[in-house]
Amino acid sequence: MKQKSRRWGLGLVALLLSAFTATAAIKVHTIGDSTMANYDENSTDKRGWCQMLQQFFNADEVVINNRGKSGASSKSFYLESAYWKTVIANVNEGDYVLIQFAHNDEKNEGLDGDDVIAHAKANGQSADGIDYRGTTASGTFKKYIRAYIDETKAKGGKPVIVTPICRKYFSGNTIRRNGMHDLGDSFSILGSSSKGSVPESDNTYDYAQALRDVAAEYEDVPVIDLTLMTRDLYLSYGESYCTANLFCTDDSTHPKKMGATLIARLFAQAMKEQGILAEHIIVGTDITFSPTTGDFGKAYAGQTLVKEFNISAFGLANQTGTFTFTVSEGFEVSTDKKNYAQSATADYTGGNLISSVYIRATMNTPGTLSGTLTATDGTVSRELSLVAECIDLSGGEEVSVLWPLTSNPDPVVTGPCMAVDESWSGMYVQKYSSINSKAVWPAETGRDASYKTQRNLLEGDTWPAGEIDEVSTRYIQFGMTAPAQTKIDIDKISLFVAGAGGSGMRCKVYYATAADFSDAVLIQELTSMAGNQVYAIETIPVVSIADGQSLYLRVYPWYKNEATGKTICLSDVYIHGMASDATGIETVIGDNADGGMYDLMGRPVKNPVKGNIYIIKGKKIVRR
Repeated sequence: MKQKSRRWGLGLVALLLSAFTATAAIKVHTIGDSTMANYDENSTDKRGWCQMLQQFFNADEVVINNRGKSGASSKSFYLESAYWKTVIANVNEGDYVLIQFAHNDEKNEGLDGDDVIAHAKANGQSADGIDYRGTTASGTFKKYIRAYIDETKAKGGKPVIVTPICRKYFSGNTIRRNGMHDLGDSFSILGSSSKGSVPESDNTYDYAQALRDVAAEYEDVPVIDLTLMTRDLYLSYGESYCTANLFCTDDSTHPKKMGATLIARLFAQAMKEQGILAEHIIVGTDITFSPTTGDFGKAYAGQTLVKEFNISAFGLANQTGTFTFTVSEGFEVSTDKKNYAQSATADYTGGNLISSVYIRATMNTPGTLSGTLTATDGTVSRELSLVAECIDLSGGEEVSVLWPLTSNPDPVVTGPCMAVDESWSGMYVQKYSSINSKAVWPAETGRDASYKTQRNLLEGDTWPAGEIDEVSTRYIQFGMTAPAQTKIDIDKISLFVAGAGGSGMRCKVYYATAADFSDAVLIQELTSMAGNQVYAIETIPVVSIADGQSLYLRVYPWYKNEATGKTICLSDVYIHGMASDATGIETVIGDNADGGMYDLMGRPVKNPVKGNIYIIKGKKIVRR
């Protein structure tokens, strides 16, 4: 008997050790800008290269925590509470932190944004609209990079400097200096309208070189030079091929699927060559999936889910061939996002496959739907497990908040919920009026050009030049709050948005449940808005708020070039959900309740306290 107990004890220890080992994956935190960030495949064709990185690592051994943020500079990511503070708090000993900035540090053409603001104020000028995010390559940029390194090392983490991917700024058979993040041929001089320049050998305004210099100050901080590697990658393909296949439409900065995948693979190869996590990196002929898991998440009954998977394979035995993608019953697959069936195919050449498949699941029955995706060309194959959960909202009470925005910001509230008042950061309401006589509304609205909207303008009235992405401190916010003891399942967010007076307006729309927007989810990205055209934005988020928690909705606008007086117009901002009791109380009993009563910890209760919650016969009750 003692021997058997000992074997059980050893077995338990082995099991516990196995469980610990299985969960002890190395975390790689990535911090940087929009070229790294995650994007919703249903909203844009942009893909951050870090979004594609997980597929090149063994997911059981290394987990990528991609925290790249659109519009972030080294300064803004460090100072704004939603970003670096939330990353460093979760860095543990042995974790890696990949640090890539520069794109948005260049916002003031080589000047520090705070210096520009101070100069304007000192000369009696308005500082409204001046972008604080800019840093100086040889000064404040290095300061913030050192801060990331030092704070990472203080937590026992391992910082890795990554120079920024270059921009698609071709000049014959090379990439221009500013495409390589060297502003030395044209930089701003404080207080002067003229531009300065220095010889190419002078690195004073070279942000990529500044990163190399900072890394050299430390004995144990490696550099992955993506600036040089992406320059060589783009030149190897040529400008026309890069434009057609590697970059987003009308965009020389942000890669799309193929470009992001190639960059991620280059990065993984460079890490392996430098001996960084080499034993965990997959860059051979294996088929890889991105994302690496087939979890569709949750959906409401009747909702159809579509999820994009990037499938890659390099160095295949055959130079040309065809891959077949097959899914099990309950799912459908497509390669064009139009024609869905149980299987689809994609051709490849050059021994490499980079393809997207779209898998669709229609959720009709509450519960879990499971299946498998299989990819094969007849010589190699791989499977990915698929899972989705269907939620039934029947039995709840409808709630909604509507902001008509025709004459004031006041919301219309229906059901047991509360509105978060509209608020502005770096923006203000110019007026309530029609967009203009040329405004075009979606036909289904039945509205004409005379319909009034809320017209919003940035502080200072002039949109700055050179903005290609959101500004984190410039937005318009709405929201809904769940009352105490109430749970709300949000099942619709919608609004109308337009740019008045020109075709340069751009915006992103997000929702979040964290007040600092650290858990923001992108709803829509409008990067090509026709002037005076009204766009309908609508999504079905599967998210719950309860007991005083809020859901926030933000619109982040910018303009593609310098312009004065252009407004972003909003109308009919709408949040809808189904409310239910958040306490889980099923029965209310009176004063003569008796026997079998337990507290919420499972302990017997002989003398119940009025107002407390207890368990009787498996049900939660409140003592009256």
